[in-house]
Amino acid sequence: MINEQIRDREVRVISEEGEQLGIMSAKDAMKLAHEADLDLVKIAPKAQPPVCKIIDYGKYKYELTRKEKEAKKKQKTVEVKEVRLSPNIDTNDLNTKVNSAKKFIGKGNKVKVTLRFRGREMAHVQQSRHILDDFAKMLEDVAVVEKPAKLEGRNMSMVLTVKR
Repeated sequence: MINEQIRDREVRVISEEGEQLGIMSAKDAMKLAHEADLDLVKIAPKAQPPVCKIIDYGKYKYELTRKEKEAKKKQKTVEVKEVRLSPNIDTNDLNTKVNSAKKFIGKGNKVKVTLRFRGREMAHVQQSRHILDDFAKMLEDVAVVEKPAKLEGRNMSMVLTVKR
């Protein structure tokens, strides 16, 4: 809330330099703000009494958006990359998939390893679990199992993440 939108009887006023001017009526605070050619902005509405600051509102809004953009730049998003396997995968193919998973983990991403069952392969689900276990064992120097292998429909999947 700014200027005339402030309807409180008494407010704690802070000058633009940051020094406290004390508790006064909202009208008196408005007069002080107008004399300085600035705006009266309510910065802490839940306080008793509410805290208002005499500042240039346009500049204040600009600073807030700039701070938000800075915070957004610094945060890192973690993607989940997927590696798909089949129950009758050969060792060389498995090694290729392990190397691609190592690349993903090296970049800081999580890796979802999915074992897909088609047709009659569904009859041998428990015998195929060792493929995911071997995959995790091959990557145990760089990755740790975040979510263990679990059967979901026709897919068995587990999630690996960077080792701390």
